[in-house]
Amino acid sequence: MSGAPVAESEAAIAAGSQSFAAAARLMPRAMRDDVVMLYAWCRHADDVIDGQSLGSAPERVDDPAARLTALRAETLAALQGDAPMTPPFEALRRVARRHDFPADWPLALIDGFAMDVAGRRYRTIEDTLDYAYHVAGVVGVMMARVMGVRDEAALDRACDLGIAFQLTNIARDILDDAAIGRVYLPQDWLAGLPPLGPGTAPSPALHSAALRLLDLAEPYYASARAGLPALPLRAAWSIAAALRIYRQIGVKIRAGGPEGMTRRAGTGRAEKAGLAAAAAGDAMRSRGRGRAVSRDPGLFQRPRGPV
Repeated sequence: MSGAPVAESEAAIAAGSQSFAAAARLMPRAMRDDVVMLYAWCRHADDVIDGQSLGSAPERVDDPAARLTALRAETLAALQGDAPMTPPFEALRRVARRHDFPADWPLALIDGFAMDVAGRRYRTIEDTLDYAYHVAGVVGVMMARVMGVRDEAALDRACDLGIAFQLTNIARDILDDAAIGRVYLPQDWLAGLPPLGPGTAPSPALHSAALRLLDLAEPYYASARAGLPALPLRAAWSIAAALRIYRQIGVKIRAGGPEGMTRRAGTGRAEKAGLAAAAAGDAMRSRGRGRAVSRDPGLFQRPRGPV
């Protein structure tokens, strides 16, 4: 595969997510091209709403509602029409048509961004999980579809991985999000604490809330790991690597204590390589497992639609 959408997408993933780029390199070339094109559209959409550049810290933007309206219109034009589009939307079009995406999936991601634009408050953890589904769980579903998964139960596992990633993101970015007026922690977890906002300082109570999110993420990571047998071997290796690399961010948040909340937790190149090597064993072991491991019924259940 060649062309501007692929080249632009490769550049976006290299600059916007080193963790995802490291995992994607483990995939077969054709699959990797489609995965990075889907990533590039997701990254672009997020950047449009947040005023970011390839995943930099979000900033306040002028007229976010207009940005959201334009993003939705361009996405629908990519999914439904044939007119020339800019590379991120052409990338979405190619991937969605090749893998027969329901339009509901890309639009669910945009609905998640609409929650940010509306300034939604998350009263309970169920509300936070609903947000996590829209901005990350559905991305996991789309990525799994690109990897050849059509079974509903296996797509649920992919959704679980996206939710685990997002819970880890929220735990990592509590202070950065608060600086622009966003609070994804459940309000009923914050009772008795000063309101979060610009200038919020790290504290043991906030770090404890981050740890609660990381604890909540664990069964989602475990569920996603149990879904590896549904993937082709190299795709399973890539996803196992992404799982290990991203989960390690949570390990560092735990170890960093409250003072570590002012630093963006991440993994270095050598650490990523070691985690990817360990993930090869995860993928190989998954070949000997069946696909009938029961999913925890207490986990968030994504909306079901046509596949």
